[in-house]
Amino acid sequence: MPNKKSTEKDVRKLTKSGNGSIGLTLPIEIVRELGWKEKQKVVVKRVHGGLLIKDWKK
Repeated sequence: MPNKKSTEKDVRKLTKSGNGSIGLTLPIEIVRELGWKEKQKVVVKRVHGGLLIKDWKK
């Protein structure tokens, strides 16, 4: 299977994952750069023009 073009690598689809929930996959390269792990808590905030996803701190 050929590699995706660089412009296509950043394009993701939203998928339904239960009763009214929508899921989004993140590029593994970005997750690794941030040092995030499976089941890690993150904060999702709506900002002008999109979303902000960041690590959850107590």
